[in-house]
Amino acid sequence: MDKLTAINRLDEFSRNGRYVFHLRDFDKLFPDESERALKASINRLVGSHILIRAAYGVYIYNRAAPDSFILEHIAKTLRRGEYSYVSLESALSQYGVISQIPIDRLTIMTTGRSGEYKTPWGVIELTHTARSVGDILTGTIETKSPLRLANKETAVRDLRRVGRNTHLIDNAELKNV
Repeated sequence: MDKLTAINRLDEFSRNGRYVFHLRDFDKLFPDESERALKASINRLVGSHILIRAAYGVYIYNRAAPDSFILEHIAKTLRRGEYSYVSLESALSQYGVISQIPIDRLTIMTTGRSGEYKTPWGVIELTHTARSVGDILTGTIETKSPLRLANKETAVRDLRRVGRNTHLIDNAELKNV
């Protein structure tokens, strides 16, 4: 595929708010390409700075105007098909339960595998949870973010379950539910 064809197709998706792609998505976006030609095309697009490699197998369309939830979009793409939600220190700092604000790190619980991914926008820390889907849905809320957000109690419970340091928790703020 040539660059102009790729840009036109990716522009179409970015107008609809889609600018994060998994390597498997390109098979569907460009069905006429062989696997080898597709990989070569993706490498050319990365070399031309049309695509940015965010993590292994995840690419950002550079011409799109990303929103403030780029790390959440990347995390959702990394664990597509799994239930994931913002929790631990990231959620607790949003609620003001811990005083420190993680600036370059997003902590997420997922039903998929654990992992840490360094991206140009910050670090995504995925921690596995064996909680049921029903438990996840009742312990989280929907926000403007592409990922659900753990409520205060769920975030503290997750923090304790994974054995994280709880000395930053402001117990007075935690009681103000």
